[in-house]
Amino acid sequence: MLTFTIRRLVLAIPTLLFISLAIFLLLELAPGDPMAQVPLTVPPEVKEKMREALGLGEPMHIRYVKWLIQFFWIEPQVFIDNMFNTSFAEGKLRVISWQTRSPVMDIVVQRMPQTIWVVGTAYIVGILIALPIGIYSAYRQYSLFDQAGTFVTMIGFSIPPFFTGPLLIVVFAVQLGWLPSVYDTLHVVTDWDSFKVQFRQMILPVMVLALQTTAQISRYMRASMLDNLNQDYVRTARAKGLSEAVVVLVHVLRNSMIPVVTVIALGMPAVFGGAIITEVIFKVNGIGQLLITALFANDLPMVQTLTFIFAILIVFFNLIADVLYGVLDPRIRYE
Repeated sequence: MLTFTIRRLVLAIPTLLFISLAIFLLLELAPGDPMAQVPLTVPPEVKEKMREALGLGEPMHIRYVKWLIQFFWIEPQVFIDNMFNTSFAEGKLRVISWQTRSPVMDIVVQRMPQTIWVVGTAYIVGILIALPIGIYSAYRQYSLFDQAGTFVTMIGFSIPPFFTGPLLIVVFAVQLGWLPSVYDTLHVVTDWDSFKVQFRQMILPVMVLALQTTAQISRYMRASMLDNLNQDYVRTARAKGLSEAVVVLVHVLRNSMIPVVTVIALGMPAVFGGAIITEVIFKVNGIGQLLITALFANDLPMVQTLTFIFAILIVFFNLIADVLYGVLDPRIRYE
């Protein structure tokens, strides 16, 4: 397992380099000019100096290499400086946002807690609800509970967040007045009362996101459980006199979790990427909203860095899923 993990980590390096090059070229070829938002009263020679200050006057390959050095060499030094109060990155040029003229990673670190609070909580809630629903629906196939679960999950699949979000706002915030419709990013949890305020403002965006997560994972869980419930080893376990709870919750569940682990692991990067539509609807000042703002402003360093971070997370959680396969299924061995 250790050899497999090291081999995958080594192979991840050229994979990520290729992804970074693809992202860079796609953004370079995309239409749009970072100087488009500069007022028309600014003289052309001033615009040209601004363009050179942003590094746009350099060749494409030079800018790509500079970005790689900044992201892979300078930014880790900044992290070490912040952790251990050193000065490795002092005076070195970091990845700078064209829109805010401040380091991109500093803005990402500022926005990340809001995204994790809302999107991370929604993902965990969705998993905790989806797994029991999928297990019981498969065990009681075609029962009233199974049919009701199928109906709810179809709603979760069919209705997009840009519809459920405003609908919940109209019902619970406008009509009933129970919950706030706007997420207060500046709110700080210091005691029990402030925690209750934080909990109330998280309910609506978490409900919207958890509905989608529950719908997806519960259907995978149900299908995987049904496939394993009809296997020979289940009949053998029952013939040996094992209790139904042990058969279902130990033997069947462990084998059924193998494909579900892939779905859960590949969904984790979305937690850090934020839910773009939901964050915009509820005014959650997170990573998703940051990406939208950067796209509209043609802030290529911000968009490129965020997109590449998502790619790193996808590769990383793919590796975690592969390792978990060997833990869940003893038949899987990585030689």
